Amino acid sequence: MEALAAMMAPAGRSYGWVVAPTYDLADKCFREIELQVARHLRHRIVTIKENERRIVLRNMAGGISEVRGKSADNPVSLLGEGLDWVIVDEAARMKPSIWEGHLSQRLIDRRGWALLISTPKGKGWLYELFMRGQRGDSDHASWNAPSWSNPHLDAALIEAERARLPERVFRQEYGGEFLEGSGAVFRNVRECATGTWTDPVQGARYYAGLDLAKIEDFTVLVIMDRDCRVVFVDRFNRIDWSLQVARIVTALDRYHKPPTLVDSSGAGEPVYEALRTAGCNAWPYPFSQKSKAALINNLALMLERREITLPRPELWPEGIDELEGFEFSVTENGAVRTAAPAGMHDDCTIGTALAAWQARSMRLSRAIVQQIG
Repeated sequence: MEALAAMMAPAGRSYGWVVAPTYDLADKCFREIELQVARHLRHRIVTIKENERRIVLRNMAGGISEVRGKSADNPVSLLGEGLDWVIVDEAARMKPSIWEGHLSQRLIDRRGWALLISTPKGKGWLYELFMRGQRGDSDHASWNAPSWSNPHLDAALIEAERARLPERVFRQEYGGEFLEGSGAVFRNVRECATGTWTDPVQGARYYAGLDLAKIEDFTVLVIMDRDCRVVFVDRFNRIDWSLQVARIVTALDRYHKPPTLVDSSGAGEPVYEALRTAGCNAWPYPFSQKSKAALINNLALMLERREITLPRPELWPEGIDELEGFEFSVTENGAVRTAAPAGMHDDCTIGTALAAWQARSMRLSRAIVQQIG
Protein backbone atom coordinates (compact mmCIF):
# COMPACT_ATOMS: atom_id res chain seq x y z
CA MET A 1 0.00 0.00 0.00
CA GLU A 2 2.95 2.33 0.55
CA ALA A 3 3.89 1.86 -3.11
CA LEU A 4 0.37 2.76 -4.24
CA ALA A 5 0.33 5.84 -2.00
CA ALA A 6 3.69 6.94 -3.43
CA MET A 7 2.43 6.55 -6.98
CA MET A 8 -0.68 8.60 -6.28
CA ALA A 9 1.15 11.46 -4.51
CA PRO A 10 0.17 14.75 -6.23
CA ALA A 11 3.66 15.73 -7.27
CA GLY A 12 3.85 15.22 -11.02
CA ARG A 13 5.99 12.30 -12.12
CA SER A 14 6.86 9.65 -9.55
CA TYR A 15 9.28 6.81 -10.22
CA GLY A 16 10.11 4.10 -7.68
CA TRP A 17 11.23 0.55 -7.12
CA VAL A 18 10.14 -2.28 -4.87
CA VAL A 19 13.23 -4.39 -4.21
CA ALA A 20 13.63 -7.83 -2.62
CA PRO A 21 16.74 -9.99 -2.00
CA THR A 22 15.78 -12.75 -4.47
CA TYR A 23 13.96 -13.04 -7.77
CA ASP A 24 11.15 -15.15 -6.29
CA LEU A 25 10.45 -12.70 -3.46
CA ALA A 26 10.63 -9.73 -5.83
CA ASP A 27 8.11 -11.46 -8.08
CA LYS A 28 5.82 -12.08 -5.08
CA CYS A 29 6.00 -8.41 -4.05
CA PHE A 30 5.25 -7.24 -7.58
CA ARG A 31 2.25 -9.58 -7.86
CA GLU A 32 0.81 -8.12 -4.66
CA ILE A 33 1.20 -4.56 -5.99
CA GLU A 34 -0.35 -5.63 -9.29
CA LEU A 35 -3.32 -7.13 -7.41
CA GLN A 36 -3.87 -3.95 -5.37
CA VAL A 37 -3.61 -1.75 -8.47
CA ALA A 38 -6.23 -3.88 -10.23
CA ARG A 39 -8.46 -3.68 -7.14
CA HIS A 40 -8.20 0.04 -6.35
CA LEU A 41 -6.66 1.91 -9.29
CA ARG A 42 -7.79 0.07 -12.39
CA HIS A 43 -9.08 3.30 -13.97
CA ARG A 44 -5.61 4.88 -13.70
CA ILE A 45 -3.63 2.11 -15.40
CA VAL A 46 -1.58 3.24 -18.39
CA THR A 47 0.31 0.00 -18.89
CA ILE A 48 1.35 -3.16 -17.06
CA LYS A 49 4.29 -5.19 -18.36
CA GLU A 50 4.60 -8.33 -16.29
CA ASN A 51 7.76 -9.54 -18.05
CA GLU A 52 9.48 -6.31 -16.94
CA ARG A 53 7.68 -6.20 -13.56
CA ARG A 54 6.60 -2.66 -14.47
CA ILE A 55 3.38 -0.74 -13.81
CA VAL A 56 2.62 2.76 -15.13
CA LEU A 57 -0.30 4.79 -13.75
CA ARG A 58 -1.72 8.27 -14.21
CA ASN A 59 -1.44 9.94 -10.81
CA MET A 60 -3.52 12.51 -8.92
CA ALA A 61 -1.64 15.44 -10.49
CA GLY A 62 -2.30 14.14 -14.00
CA GLY A 63 1.30 13.06 -14.35
CA ILE A 64 2.81 9.63 -14.83
CA SER A 65 3.90 7.36 -11.97
CA GLU A 66 5.84 4.17 -12.43
CA VAL A 67 6.87 1.29 -10.16
CA ARG A 68 9.20 -1.55 -11.02
CA GLY A 69 9.90 -4.77 -9.15
CA LYS A 70 13.62 -5.49 -8.75
CA SER A 71 15.67 -8.30 -7.25
CA ALA A 72 18.97 -7.70 -5.45
CA ASP A 73 20.47 -10.98 -6.66
CA ASN A 74 21.18 -9.18 -9.95
CA PRO A 75 22.99 -6.00 -8.77
CA VAL A 76 23.73 -4.86 -12.34
CA SER A 77 19.99 -4.26 -12.85
CA LEU A 78 20.07 -1.78 -9.94
CA LEU A 79 22.47 0.65 -11.61
CA GLY A 80 21.96 3.93 -13.38
CA GLU A 81 18.50 5.31 -12.63
CA GLY A 82 17.45 8.11 -10.29
CA LEU A 83 14.50 7.31 -8.03
CA ASP A 84 11.87 9.27 -6.13
CA TRP A 85 11.43 6.39 -3.70
CA VAL A 86 12.41 2.79 -3.01
CA ILE A 87 10.78 0.16 -0.83
CA VAL A 88 12.96 -2.78 0.23
CA ASP A 89 11.41 -6.00 1.51
CA GLU A 90 13.41 -8.30 3.82
CA ALA A 91 16.20 -5.73 3.78
CA ALA A 92 18.30 -7.53 6.41
CA ARG A 93 18.74 -10.44 3.99
CA MET A 94 20.54 -8.21 1.48
CA LYS A 95 24.25 -7.60 1.45
CA PRO A 96 25.19 -4.15 2.80
CA SER A 97 26.90 -3.40 -0.50
CA ILE A 98 23.52 -3.52 -2.28
CA TRP A 99 22.13 -0.72 -0.11
CA GLU A 100 25.32 1.30 0.06
CA GLY A 101 26.51 0.90 -3.52
CA HIS A 102 23.31 0.53 -5.51
CA LEU A 103 20.07 1.63 -3.84
CA SER A 104 20.88 4.61 -1.62
CA GLN A 105 22.76 6.28 -4.47
CA ARG A 106 19.67 6.11 -6.72
CA LEU A 107 17.89 8.49 -4.32
CA ILE A 108 20.40 11.34 -4.28
CA ASP A 109 19.48 13.15 -7.54
CA ARG A 110 15.77 13.35 -6.75
CA ARG A 111 16.12 13.68 -2.97
CA GLY A 112 14.12 10.49 -2.70
CA TRP A 113 13.06 8.44 0.30
CA ALA A 114 13.40 4.78 1.27
CA LEU A 115 11.25 2.43 3.31
CA LEU A 116 13.17 -0.63 4.57
CA ILE A 117 10.99 -3.50 5.84
CA SER A 118 12.45 -6.63 7.35
CA THR A 119 12.55 -9.31 9.98
CA PRO A 120 15.84 -8.61 11.83
CA LYS A 121 18.90 -10.69 11.15
CA GLY A 122 21.62 -10.01 13.69
CA LYS A 123 23.04 -6.55 14.23
CA GLY A 124 24.21 -5.68 10.75
CA TRP A 125 23.79 -2.68 8.47
CA LEU A 126 20.01 -2.54 8.91
CA TYR A 127 20.40 -2.41 12.69
CA GLU A 128 22.69 0.60 12.30
CA LEU A 129 20.05 2.44 10.24
CA PHE A 130 17.33 1.40 12.72
CA MET A 131 19.31 2.85 15.62
CA ARG A 132 19.71 6.18 13.82
CA GLY A 133 15.94 6.51 13.96
CA GLN A 134 15.86 5.47 17.62
CA ARG A 135 18.49 8.08 18.50
CA GLY A 136 16.52 10.93 16.95
CA ASP A 137 18.43 11.42 13.68
CA SER A 138 16.24 13.85 11.73
CA ASP A 139 16.82 11.96 8.45
CA HIS A 140 15.73 8.60 9.87
CA ALA A 141 12.66 7.16 11.58
CA SER A 142 12.33 3.57 12.79
CA TRP A 143 9.67 1.38 14.36
CA ASN A 144 9.42 -2.12 15.77
CA ALA A 145 6.21 -4.10 15.24
CA PRO A 146 6.14 -7.49 17.02
CA SER A 147 3.63 -10.00 15.71
CA TRP A 148 1.47 -9.82 18.84
CA SER A 149 0.78 -6.14 18.11
CA ASN A 150 -0.96 -7.12 14.86
CA PRO A 151 -4.74 -7.35 15.50
CA HIS A 152 -5.17 -9.55 12.42
CA LEU A 153 -3.05 -12.39 13.87
CA ASP A 154 -4.32 -15.03 16.28
CA ALA A 155 -2.71 -14.37 19.67
CA ALA A 156 -3.18 -18.00 20.74
CA LEU A 157 -1.24 -19.25 17.72
CA ILE A 158 1.58 -16.81 18.44
CA GLU A 159 1.80 -18.08 22.02
CA ALA A 160 1.83 -21.66 20.74
CA GLU A 161 4.81 -20.74 18.55
CA ARG A 162 6.53 -19.18 21.57
CA ALA A 163 6.31 -22.55 23.32
CA ARG A 164 7.42 -24.52 20.27
CA LEU A 165 10.33 -22.50 18.92
CA PRO A 166 13.77 -21.84 20.40
CA GLU A 167 13.69 -18.56 22.32
CA ARG A 168 16.10 -16.73 20.00
CA VAL A 169 14.14 -17.82 16.93
CA PHE A 170 10.87 -16.59 18.45
CA ARG A 171 12.34 -13.28 19.61
CA GLN A 172 13.69 -12.56 16.15
CA GLU A 173 10.93 -13.91 13.93
CA TYR A 174 7.92 -12.88 16.03
CA GLY A 175 9.29 -10.19 18.34
CA GLY A 176 11.27 -8.39 15.65
CA GLU A 177 14.31 -8.09 17.93
CA PHE A 178 17.82 -7.38 16.71
CA LEU A 179 19.88 -10.07 18.47
CA GLU A 180 23.66 -10.38 18.37
CA GLY A 181 24.50 -13.30 16.13
CA SER A 182 20.79 -13.99 15.60
CA GLY A 183 20.00 -16.14 12.61
CA ALA A 184 23.40 -17.81 12.76
CA VAL A 185 23.19 -21.58 13.18
CA PHE A 186 26.81 -22.13 14.21
CA ARG A 187 28.64 -20.48 17.10
CA ASN A 188 32.39 -20.47 17.90
CA VAL A 189 33.35 -20.95 14.26
CA ARG A 190 36.45 -18.74 14.46
CA GLU A 191 37.26 -19.97 17.95
CA CYS A 192 37.47 -23.49 16.46
CA ALA A 193 39.42 -22.31 13.38
CA THR A 194 42.93 -22.83 14.78
CA GLY A 195 44.12 -25.79 12.70
CA THR A 196 46.12 -26.35 9.54
CA TRP A 197 46.26 -28.81 6.65
CA THR A 198 47.89 -32.12 7.57
CA ASP A 199 49.33 -34.83 5.35
CA PRO A 200 48.12 -38.38 5.96
CA VAL A 201 49.80 -40.24 8.80
CA GLN A 202 50.53 -43.94 8.49
CA GLY A 203 48.09 -45.96 10.58
CA ALA A 204 45.82 -42.97 11.39
CA ARG A 205 42.06 -43.16 11.02
CA TYR A 206 40.20 -40.63 8.89
CA TYR A 207 36.57 -39.84 8.05
CA ALA A 208 35.28 -38.02 4.98
CA GLY A 209 32.18 -36.14 3.88
CA LEU A 210 31.35 -35.43 0.25
CA ASP A 211 28.84 -32.86 -0.99
CA LEU A 212 28.33 -33.03 -4.74
CA ALA A 213 27.74 -30.06 -7.02
CA LYS A 214 24.23 -29.07 -8.06
CA ILE A 215 24.21 -26.79 -11.12
CA GLU A 216 26.29 -23.76 -10.02
CA ASP A 217 27.37 -25.22 -6.67
CA PHE A 218 30.72 -26.80 -5.81
CA THR A 219 31.72 -30.35 -5.09
CA VAL A 220 33.46 -30.38 -1.70
CA LEU A 221 35.37 -33.23 -0.08
CA VAL A 222 36.20 -32.76 3.62
CA ILE A 223 38.45 -35.18 5.52
CA MET A 224 38.79 -35.26 9.33
CA ASP A 225 41.03 -37.28 11.61
CA ARG A 226 39.81 -39.26 14.62
CA ASP A 227 40.16 -36.18 16.83
CA CYS A 228 37.66 -34.26 14.66
CA ARG A 229 40.31 -32.04 13.07
CA VAL A 230 39.72 -31.03 9.45
CA VAL A 231 42.97 -32.02 7.73
CA PHE A 232 42.06 -31.83 4.03
CA VAL A 233 39.49 -30.07 1.83
CA ASP A 234 39.10 -30.16 -1.93
CA ARG A 235 36.57 -27.79 -3.54
CA PHE A 236 35.90 -27.52 -7.26
CA ASN A 237 33.14 -27.11 -9.86
CA ARG A 238 32.48 -27.13 -13.60
CA ILE A 239 34.30 -30.45 -14.04
CA ASP A 240 32.85 -33.51 -15.78
CA TRP A 241 31.55 -36.18 -13.41
CA SER A 242 34.16 -38.71 -14.57
CA LEU A 243 36.98 -36.28 -13.74
CA GLN A 244 35.36 -35.45 -10.40
CA VAL A 245 35.23 -39.14 -9.48
CA ALA A 246 38.90 -39.60 -10.39
CA ARG A 247 39.91 -36.56 -8.34
CA ILE A 248 37.90 -37.71 -5.33
CA VAL A 249 39.27 -41.27 -5.53
CA THR A 250 42.84 -39.95 -5.60
CA ALA A 251 42.31 -37.88 -2.46
CA LEU A 252 40.58 -40.70 -0.59
CA ASP A 253 43.35 -43.14 -1.51
CA ARG A 254 45.91 -40.75 0.02
CA TYR A 255 44.04 -40.81 3.32
CA HIS A 256 43.78 -44.62 3.47
CA LYS A 257 40.31 -44.95 1.92
CA PRO A 258 38.37 -43.48 4.85
CA PRO A 259 34.66 -44.18 5.30
CA THR A 260 32.97 -41.46 3.26
CA LEU A 261 29.42 -40.20 3.69
CA VAL A 262 28.05 -38.98 0.36
CA ASP A 263 25.05 -36.74 -0.21
CA SER A 264 23.45 -39.27 -2.54
CA SER A 265 20.31 -37.24 -3.29
CA GLY A 266 19.47 -36.54 -6.93
CA ALA A 267 22.60 -36.21 -9.06
CA GLY A 268 24.67 -37.68 -6.24
CA GLU A 269 23.38 -41.23 -6.73
CA PRO A 270 25.41 -42.15 -9.87
CA VAL A 271 28.56 -40.55 -8.44
CA TYR A 272 28.13 -42.52 -5.23
CA GLU A 273 27.79 -45.73 -7.30
CA ALA A 274 30.91 -44.80 -9.30
CA LEU A 275 32.88 -44.30 -6.08
CA ARG A 276 31.76 -47.69 -4.79
CA THR A 277 32.78 -49.27 -8.10
CA ALA A 278 36.19 -47.59 -7.79
CA GLY A 279 36.72 -49.31 -4.44
CA CYS A 280 36.01 -46.33 -2.15
CA ASN A 281 34.54 -46.95 1.28
CA ALA A 282 31.55 -44.75 0.40
CA TRP A 283 28.18 -44.72 2.16
CA PRO A 284 25.00 -42.90 1.10
CA TYR A 285 23.36 -40.16 3.17
CA PRO A 286 20.09 -39.30 1.39
CA PHE A 287 18.90 -35.82 2.31
CA SER A 288 15.46 -35.13 3.71
CA GLN A 289 14.31 -32.34 6.00
CA LYS A 290 14.78 -34.65 9.00
CA SER A 291 18.14 -36.13 7.99
CA LYS A 292 19.62 -32.73 7.11
CA ALA A 293 18.42 -31.27 10.43
CA ALA A 294 20.14 -34.08 12.33
CA LEU A 295 23.36 -33.47 10.41
CA ILE A 296 23.35 -29.70 11.00
CA ASN A 297 22.38 -30.04 14.66
CA ASN A 298 25.29 -32.42 15.23
CA LEU A 299 27.78 -29.99 13.69
CA ALA A 300 26.28 -27.08 15.66
CA LEU A 301 26.69 -29.04 18.88
CA MET A 302 30.31 -29.89 18.09
CA LEU A 303 31.12 -26.25 17.40
CA GLU A 304 29.23 -25.14 20.51
CA ARG A 305 31.31 -27.53 22.62
CA ARG A 306 34.46 -26.81 20.60
CA GLU A 307 34.86 -30.50 19.81
CA ILE A 308 36.02 -29.80 16.27
CA THR A 309 39.09 -28.07 14.86
CA LEU A 310 38.77 -26.17 11.59
CA PRO A 311 41.59 -24.78 9.44
CA ARG A 312 42.55 -21.17 10.17
CA PRO A 313 40.48 -18.57 8.28
CA GLU A 314 43.39 -17.54 6.05
CA LEU A 315 43.78 -21.17 4.95
CA TRP A 316 40.09 -21.84 4.34
CA PRO A 317 38.27 -18.49 3.90
CA GLU A 318 35.37 -19.86 1.86
CA GLY A 319 34.66 -22.57 4.45
CA ILE A 320 34.76 -20.22 7.43
CA ASP A 321 32.56 -17.69 5.62
CA GLU A 322 30.03 -20.40 4.77
CA LEU A 323 29.82 -21.69 8.33
CA GLU A 324 29.42 -18.18 9.77
CA GLY A 325 26.81 -17.27 7.17
CA PHE A 326 24.71 -20.43 7.51
CA GLU A 327 21.42 -19.33 9.02
CA PHE A 328 18.03 -20.39 10.26
CA SER A 329 14.69 -18.97 9.21
CA VAL A 330 11.04 -19.72 9.90
CA THR A 331 8.93 -20.74 6.90
CA GLU A 332 5.35 -19.62 6.31
CA ASN A 333 4.04 -22.84 7.89
CA GLY A 334 6.16 -22.29 11.00
CA ALA A 335 8.93 -24.80 10.30
CA VAL A 336 12.51 -23.85 11.22
CA ARG A 337 14.67 -24.08 8.10
CA THR A 338 18.47 -23.89 7.86
CA ALA A 339 20.30 -22.88 4.71
CA ALA A 340 22.94 -20.62 3.23
CA PRO A 341 21.81 -17.02 2.64
CA ALA A 342 20.64 -16.12 -0.85
CA GLY A 343 23.55 -15.96 -3.26
CA MET A 344 25.90 -17.97 -1.04
CA HIS A 345 26.91 -21.64 -1.07
CA ASP A 346 26.65 -24.32 1.62
CA ASP A 347 28.87 -27.01 0.07
CA CYS A 348 31.71 -26.64 2.58
CA THR A 349 29.18 -26.66 5.42
CA ILE A 350 27.51 -29.87 4.23
CA GLY A 351 30.82 -31.61 3.50
CA THR A 352 32.07 -30.72 6.98
CA ALA A 353 28.81 -31.85 8.58
CA LEU A 354 28.98 -35.23 6.80
CA ALA A 355 32.55 -35.85 7.94
CA ALA A 356 31.77 -34.64 11.48
CA TRP A 357 28.78 -36.99 11.72
CA GLN A 358 31.10 -39.98 11.40
CA ALA A 359 34.03 -38.61 13.40
CA ARG A 360 31.86 -37.73 16.41
CA SER A 361 29.99 -41.04 16.25
CA MET A 362 33.26 -42.97 16.35
CA ARG A 363 34.57 -40.78 19.19
CA LEU A 364 31.44 -41.51 21.23
CA SER A 365 31.76 -45.22 20.45
CA ARG A 366 35.37 -45.26 21.67
CA ALA A 367 34.32 -43.45 24.87
CA ILE A 368 31.63 -46.05 25.55
CA VAL A 369 34.04 -48.94 24.92
CA GLN A 370 36.64 -47.40 27.24
CA GLN A 371 34.02 -46.86 29.94
CA ILE A 372 32.82 -50.48 29.70
CA GLY A 373 36.41 -51.73 29.66
